[in-house]
Amino acid sequence: MKIGKYELHAVETGSFGLDGGAMFGIIPKPLWSKFNPADEQNRVSLNARNLLLKSDSRKILIDTGIGSDWDDKFRQIYRLDQSQNTLFSSLEKLGVEPSEVTDVLLTHLHFDHTGGSTFLKDGNWVPTFPNAKYYVQKKHFEWAVNPTERDRGSFIQNRFMPLHKEGLLHFVDGDLRFDDEIEFITINGHTFSQQMIKIDDSSNTVLYCGDLFPFTTHVPVPYVMGYDLQPLITVQEKKKILPLAVEQNWKFFFEHDPEVLMATVAESQRGFSIDKVFTETI
Repeated sequence: MKIGKYELHAVETGSFGLDGGAMFGIIPKPLWSKFNPADEQNRVSLNARNLLLKSDSRKILIDTGIGSDWDDKFRQIYRLDQSQNTLFSSLEKLGVEPSEVTDVLLTHLHFDHTGGSTFLKDGNWVPTFPNAKYYVQKKHFEWAVNPTERDRGSFIQNRFMPLHKEGLLHFVDGDLRFDDEIEFITINGHTFSQQMIKIDDSSNTVLYCGDLFPFTTHVPVPYVMGYDLQPLITVQEKKKILPLAVEQNWKFFFEHDPEVLMATVAESQRGFSIDKVFTETI
């Protein structure tokens, strides 16, 4: 798929499991488990899927997946499976070396979105993409370095602080255009100052949803994660984004859905739902 000057490519970095109740908040298990079955520990499957934008002059990666170099305890708790794909192997398949990545756009700094931003080399955490500028919302970074007890476990500082130390982390302040095709849209329900990435031209629009819509099953407005710091704000944000997506035929890019890469959205008397589904690699 091409939008403006960019070719779009999905980048799979592995899969993991999170508690189904936490993923669906107040929605009863008999409803969500029809589409997202849980294992014996009540974990549902999530992909760690990123997006690469390639032009003649830039290679831009949106989020960096769950990353590598996790200990056995972490791998067991989160049922981490990278037997099929890692960030490095997926980029290699696309013919991209880490040194060639020019920009990394981070939706937010939770470990499953920025885990691949650094890796362990000779006992030290170093940037995975040494020649790239990494972009994140300034207000979100300030929250990430001083989180609450409720969300502290989502921020693993060795996955992003080395970027700051090396001067690679660049701060964004609110909604803005990154270039002609790329726009940052800030939201605050899941965490403070998460940024969704909108890629558009005169013909197509893709919205990299981050954690506003982790799965296709989160498209209906009431389906809000228990992880969200401000769930009522999430509801308001969904009510703002979804009508635009229907009216302008946006394609949602799903970072965590285990099967669906992208989908369009429809509206009926029963609310918002998935319309056309895209399951193949872009």
